[in-house]
Amino acid sequence: MHLGEWKKLIMAQFLLELYSEEIPPLLQINAREELKKIFEKSIKDEGLTFKSIDVYSTPTRLTLIVENLPEKIKILSKEIKGPKVGVEENILKSFVSSNNANEEDVFEKNLDKGKFYFIKTKSKEVFTKDLLIKITPKSLKEINWKKSMRWSDSSLMWGRPLRSIVSIFNKQALMFDFEHLRSTDTIISESDLISNSKKIKTFKDYQSFLKSQRILLNHKNREAKILEKIKKICNLKKFKESFDLNLLKEVVNIVENPNVLLINFNKEYLKIPKEIIISTLQKHQRYFPLFDNKNKLSNFFLVVANKSDNKNFIKEGNKRVVEARLADAQFFWEKDKSKNLIKQIAKLKAVTFYDKLGTIYDKTQRLRKLSSLISDEFNINKEKVEIAASISKSDLCSDLVGEYPELQGIMGKHFALAQGFEEDVASSISDHYLPTGLASDIPRKPISYSISIVDKLDSLVGFFLINEKPTSSKDPFALRRSAIGLLRIIIENKLNIKLRDLINYSSTLFIDQGVKQKNENFENEILNFFKERMRNILKEKNVKNDIIEASISSHIGDNYLDLFRKSLLMNKYIDKDIGKNAIYSYKRASNILDHEKKEIFGKPDAVLFRKDEEKSLFEKINEIRKAFTVREEDKNYENLLIQLSEIKSYTDSFFDNVVVNDENHDIKNNRLELLKMFCKTFNNFIDFSKLEGA
Repeated sequence: MHLGEWKKLIMAQFLLELYSEEIPPLLQINAREELKKIFEKSIKDEGLTFKSIDVYSTPTRLTLIVENLPEKIKILSKEIKGPKVGVEENILKSFVSSNNANEEDVFEKNLDKGKFYFIKTKSKEVFTKDLLIKITPKSLKEINWKKSMRWSDSSLMWGRPLRSIVSIFNKQALMFDFEHLRSTDTIISESDLISNSKKIKTFKDYQSFLKSQRILLNHKNREAKILEKIKKICNLKKFKESFDLNLLKEVVNIVENPNVLLINFNKEYLKIPKEIIISTLQKHQRYFPLFDNKNKLSNFFLVVANKSDNKNFIKEGNKRVVEARLADAQFFWEKDKSKNLIKQIAKLKAVTFYDKLGTIYDKTQRLRKLSSLISDEFNINKEKVEIAASISKSDLCSDLVGEYPELQGIMGKHFALAQGFEEDVASSISDHYLPTGLASDIPRKPISYSISIVDKLDSLVGFFLINEKPTSSKDPFALRRSAIGLLRIIIENKLNIKLRDLINYSSTLFIDQGVKQKNENFENEILNFFKERMRNILKEKNVKNDIIEASISSHIGDNYLDLFRKSLLMNKYIDKDIGKNAIYSYKRASNILDHEKKEIFGKPDAVLFRKDEEKSLFEKINEIRKAFTVREEDKNYENLLIQLSEIKSYTDSFFDNVVVNDENHDIKNNRLELLKMFCKTFNNFIDFSKLEGA
């Protein structure tokens, strides 16, 4: 076919719709992404060109549209490499048949790695229609649903029961079979028990039909429509334009024809804690709570309905639902807030923490003893921190937390305040669950961060002690999150804490309660686990990879605040003179040591120094080493790094005037030992050998 003929080819459109029962929002979003990625790869692999590929969804529809596909393509001849010459005959036959060839099409060809069989395919024209019939069912099978189901006698696993497949290419029905279904060109719409259908030929027809059924296909347009209406209501009624973006994403994918309604509830319910109201509206009902311009919760909320509400039936129905839930919550609140938190501790014996680690009651007893130990380190009131630890889980026995599990800790704080506990003790009940992620808030008050540290450490020690620690793919008890949270609390509150002592004491508390130890190396494993989690924290701070590796690999002990400080300082100065001078000095010394075939042991002897430059360098190294030996809390790592940088003048003078490879073996060895001492001093900061350029 001549080039001019190819240009005259009509570019066609492909439309695919998968019509099913209502698919939950998160599954919908994932399916859109999967379908686009899989289908795009499939058509590219077949050599098809296209202008655009888009995927849309509503609760019941997953729709793919590909624009400007050619009607047919020319597949050029190509050589396909097969097995090595000399293989068994059945392997060769399998190669021939899998490529739809004959034995006479096979030839041999010499390559660098030997002689191989090849087949040369013939050029041919292929209709895109035939390729799509092959591609589409295969692509649909590759969709990876995070949750899927089977129904009736079908073997198909899909997000929700799949009822119809519309498939149209170049204005014609593209017929293929997918499991129990055969594709069609007839679109279906069902609403209020009324079913409508229509044969279509193009995406324009498709959109026109959906519009007539008041279905907005494009999820981005639905989101824009919802946002526009929310902003309009907020501006008109003087509410703050603040809402949960995750909730918006969810709501967009549960409606086809969004209509935003402003509804209110009885002001009396504003007397209960606002978190209950917000959770009722947002988490349980998927509604948007509204706040005034002073960020105070109002008794108004927004509902995104799936249709218009001319007679206010939807408004009244949703108002009744919300007020019924708030009435229950108010009853539980009045009942639970009067239950003494101290007396609730005994009830925690009936709440299992983990079957091999005892009950929540057992955990609170461990927390009380751990918090007592940590109070000495942080110089805080021992009695208050012990009380805080003891009641930290008491709200788990309440009806409110049973109804609203997401409010555990938060309700405990409200109960404690209602019962007259001091504010810092009450706050620790909610704060000790913080942080919830790499970027979330951390507890800042001493009692709060004390309880948070011992709570997270208790869980880590317990699971490592019984050898149920995270694997590369699984972390069922969220121990990585606990470790990162604990490290963030230490780092961001600038706490010097002896974690090793706490780990040891924590393990004895478990053993005293009868927990069976199944891991003898749990202590070192926990400390290494913390060290590995520091990678995540340092990456969040944009520390360079080589600095992270240098810091982590050289870190010894249990002071992760030091590790953090040194890493950030090195990252700050590495491209400045301070960093460059330190690395240059280290590199000159380490290069000489690297050229030695033997390991250098021993310490330099001042008696063997023959040059003033040796003595000066030795004295400077000892001065820096002395700075490393001060108490952890008194160390100034910035000054230490500056001192490492300032040693450059001493090393320059040493290398300019001293010949390390002296004829006298003792003098040479002494100078090598001096350089070894020099490098070891640098590596007390971080492992300079792992820095780029070192």
